[in-house]
Amino acid sequence: MPVVKTSIKGQIVIPKEIREQLGITPGKKLLLRVVGEHAEITPLPDDTIKAMRGIIKGGRSLSKELLMIRKKDNEIDEKRSL
Repeated sequence: MPVVKTSIKGQIVIPKEIREQLGITPGKKLLLRVVGEHAEITPLPDDTIKAMRGIIKGGRSLSKELLMIRKKDNEIDEKRSL
């Protein structure tokens, strides 16, 4: 387990083997958060939209629900026009 030192500015260098393992390249955004008594570094996806796609699989379809509501609204409008 590599040990790193902080600079005067509080900066650290992530060892090469860890950068390679996590896919951290120059310019990569990282999430840094405190968890209990330690810090956790998580690389963020380059394209957050693609990364989030399919995350709610199995849940209700909002588009289907909207289409059902629209259909009911159309039926109500048709009844009113008679």
